[in-house]
Amino acid sequence: MTQAAVIASVQTESFGERIGLKPGDRILAVNGEAVRDLIDMQFALAEEKLSLTIERSGAIFTLSVQKQWDEDLGIELESAVFDGIRRCANRCKFCFVEQMPPGMRESLYVKDDDYRLSVLHGNFITLTNLREEDLQRIEKLHLSPLYVSVHTTNPELRQELMGNRKAGQVLQQLQRLAAAGIELHTQIVCVPDYNDREELDKTVADLVSLYPQVQSIAVVPVGLTAHRNGLAKLRTFTSQEAANLIDQVERWQEKNRQEFDCYLVYAADEFYLMAGRSIPENERYEDFPQLENGVGLVRTFLDNWEDSKEELPKKQGKSRKALWITGVSFARVLQQVAAEAEAITGAKFEVLAVPNRFFGPTVTVTGLLTGEDILAALSESQNVDVVFLPDIIFRRGEMVTLDGMTVDEIADKAGVKVEVISSNGEDLVVMIKRWLTGE
Repeated sequence: MTQAAVIASVQTESFGERIGLKPGDRILAVNGEAVRDLIDMQFALAEEKLSLTIERSGAIFTLSVQKQWDEDLGIELESAVFDGIRRCANRCKFCFVEQMPPGMRESLYVKDDDYRLSVLHGNFITLTNLREEDLQRIEKLHLSPLYVSVHTTNPELRQELMGNRKAGQVLQQLQRLAAAGIELHTQIVCVPDYNDREELDKTVADLVSLYPQVQSIAVVPVGLTAHRNGLAKLRTFTSQEAANLIDQVERWQEKNRQEFDCYLVYAADEFYLMAGRSIPENERYEDFPQLENGVGLVRTFLDNWEDSKEELPKKQGKSRKALWITGVSFARVLQQVAAEAEAITGAKFEVLAVPNRFFGPTVTVTGLLTGEDILAALSESQNVDVVFLPDIIFRRGEMVTLDGMTVDEIADKAGVKVEVISSNGEDLVVMIKRWLTGE
């Protein structure tokens, strides 16, 4: 089938609705030019005079319209790329998708490595499947920022870690992109005994040398599940190793602060939780450039909670109990918040740290809890008025867990009222207040 932009929805009273666009319409071309992706579409739709070639129910016709230069069509597309998602050609020793058990949703096994999704959605890419024409397009259209999984700038080590002979070119690729003015956000998935310690210093030094085009460097710990049969033998960081890595990152932060007046490199929250260290203060994260990568999430949560907690209803003499579900690594932080909520409201907030049986005990983050693991943990808890489930355990926009369980299914099987609670400290206060007051 010919590549096309498929319309998923049309906003009411939008320009698209006025000219007759409908969900399911396939936009084959704009002003006679085929469009490969949302990037092409955005540039093409910037014109005031438009000729849209549309396919609807097998029939092809043309819409010729004129709009204001800043007027949006008001349509949502089924996909940001129309010629197929570029798939990952690497065989990384630590690839999380390779560690997924069978029988889960098909979308969870998709390994995308598409520079367009990096520009449009912030997906991390490895650059190993970039063609010369892709690099030229990025340079010509100034497609920025890009989010790049670097891991190491040592060519031989990167080839070994990623199982791809093309992986050793990353530093040259980054230098070319930086020279073209492309902003880069980078990550290093750190694997003990491979790209840590001296190798980490070398990689950070190489990336720092590309400042200011390299805008951030996140160091995140490798994630290992129990489903690694036939894969390379790797291990997770010990608490002491996590502490050592934090010290290493903070030395770089101080050096960068003196030289560039910014920290530039950040350790993921998980390292601080592993090491039992306090979460850095807000200013250490600057503008939180890698929040979605687990860098600064705990700090934003705590700050939002601190700013909003006094809005909670004061003690009302009611005896109510809530059970707060979380992953093992976040339990210590949440216990602090629960104690403060109890002191203010008089209600009981019990934190239940759920071990991850599905992926294995080394996976301790809340976002990878499954419905079955939550139900197993709930079977040992009694006499609660409500169970708070963090929103991050559900797939965005679908409210379904990794193993395909809905909120209602969890509530029915557990036989208890369930509330989905925000991971944002400010929203959390609003939700607790609503539960306690019924407002």
